[in-house]
Amino acid sequence: MAILVTIIHIIVSLFLIIVVLIQSGQSGDLAAAFGGQGSQTAFGPRGAATLLTKVTTVCAIVFMLTSITLSVLGSRKTSGSVLSGKPPAQSQPVKK
Repeated sequence: MAILVTIIHIIVSLFLIIVVLIQSGQSGDLAAAFGGQGSQTAFGPRGAATLLTKVTTVCAIVFMLTSITLSVLGSRKTSGSVLSGKPPAQSQPVKK
């Protein structure tokens, strides 16, 4: 189960990176608004969401769900302590 979720998590994270890098930057419009150039207002109404923004949202949701699932699966594993199988070390008196 954990291996399947890990594989899905890796695929979604790579796809999310690609989708975010494909999108055009929005800071250009903001900088142009303050610098003149007759651009749109800085904090004006948001236009219709493009396909890339919807895909980014879906990928982000799946990424968060797989992250939470992996953390829950990882916390359920009961791995013993590193020192659980070893007897306590006997200290010997220091000889002078």
